[in-house]
Amino acid sequence: MEKSSKIFVAGHRGMVGSAIVRQLVAQGYTNIITRTHSELDLTRQADVEKFFSEEEPEYVFLAAAKVGGIAANSDAPADFMYMNMTLEMNVIHAAWQNGCKKLLFLGSSCIYPRLAPQPMPESCLLTSSLEQTNEAYALAKISGLKYCEYLNRQYGTDYISVMPTNLYGPNDNYDPHRSHVLPALIARFDKAKKDGVKSVTCWGDGSPLREFLYVDDLADLCVFLMNNYSGNETVNAGTGKEITIKELSEMVARIVGYQGEINWDTTKPNGTPRKLLDVSKATKLGWTYNVELEDGIRLAYEDYKRGFKG
Repeated sequence: MEKSSKIFVAGHRGMVGSAIVRQLVAQGYTNIITRTHSELDLTRQADVEKFFSEEEPEYVFLAAAKVGGIAANSDAPADFMYMNMTLEMNVIHAAWQNGCKKLLFLGSSCIYPRLAPQPMPESCLLTSSLEQTNEAYALAKISGLKYCEYLNRQYGTDYISVMPTNLYGPNDNYDPHRSHVLPALIARFDKAKKDGVKSVTCWGDGSPLREFLYVDDLADLCVFLMNNYSGNETVNAGTGKEITIKELSEMVARIVGYQGEINWDTTKPNGTPRKLLDVSKATKLGWTYNVELEDGIRLAYEDYKRGFKG
């Protein structure tokens, strides 16, 4: 990408999209196009085609998505599949129709099988069944990844994809019904501290292992890949380090300053037992993460305190 290249960041108000915009601005890119949902509904094919025809962006970062944690995915699988599959197909197809030079599609590590080899290499995609609690979201993301791959094969496009591990950081979603585990813990422990609650109950038994990547590190990788990678196989984005949900809960409670008890509701699902990405591909390309988990949680909590009005 040239510094003056016309770059469309889809989903610029979300956690990932806003981080990509910050990274592009920091690196001196000057021609960044964005649209709010009210200005452009990405699920409306005619509107998306009109936008691409008029604006003709040269590069696209597709970070728009309907996202949520275990509860949201379990309660509304049809919504997650329809919204994500529709918007990503519209954007990718319109980009191809209008001669976009390169597109980066953002997926999720949930695309990999529930019992994938650990750490999970990019090559394990579609080798066995998915985790049921977020199968609909995963299928939509796999479809977007594969559509990019098929366009490359059939039409010679240069569309790439990146599959991040669990993300957190500035502009995260702290809604108790739609948030992922780390922001949910930040919000829950902060409220418990303020309310003087003596104990907090978390889902599952705390045993699942998870990997977390600070969102600005992901944004750095996305810009890096746009400039340095082409290929049909996706690229994993993570730290290569993991932590149990129990240990994570204790870390968040300590950072937030909550001193009560943490209990576990074992009638609730754990989700996938382990989700560690093999990040050797990104490392070989010349990229590595910068922000360690404890430092990142402190940054995220400061951002939460600045933005939360509850």
